[in-house]
Amino acid sequence: QVQLVESGGGLVQAGGSLRLSCAASGRTFSSYAMGWFRQAPGKEREFVASISWSGDRTIYADSVKGRFTISRDNAKSTVFLQMNSLKPEDTAVYYCAARQSLSAVAEFYDYWGQGTQVTVSS
Repeated sequence: QVQLVESGGGLVQAGGSLRLSCAASGRTFSSYAMGWFRQAPGKEREFVASISWSGDRTIYADSVKGRFTISRDNAKSTVFLQMNSLKPEDTAVYYCAARQSLSAVAEFYDYWGQGTQVTVSS
């Protein structure tokens, strides 16, 4: 079992930055690939970024490529999402998730956090 707790969300103006964190506890964090997903009101949950257990491979949604960066610190059992050049359309609840290997498919993830709200004002 893995427990995930997100933090770092908030209200920011368009063009600004936020850094989300996801702290993990339970089973060995370093054995899991981690992902970030988001869900806006009235929309389905969508993939944002994923990182391999070692951190050497990452994948991003086209909508965030070049603006967001996923990283991890296995010593601190934490994964991060650095979000720059934020747009109003980035407004959503952001979730972190864990599974055995890198994936962009939400249904493949085994563990989920409760989410953190990100609101980008225009």
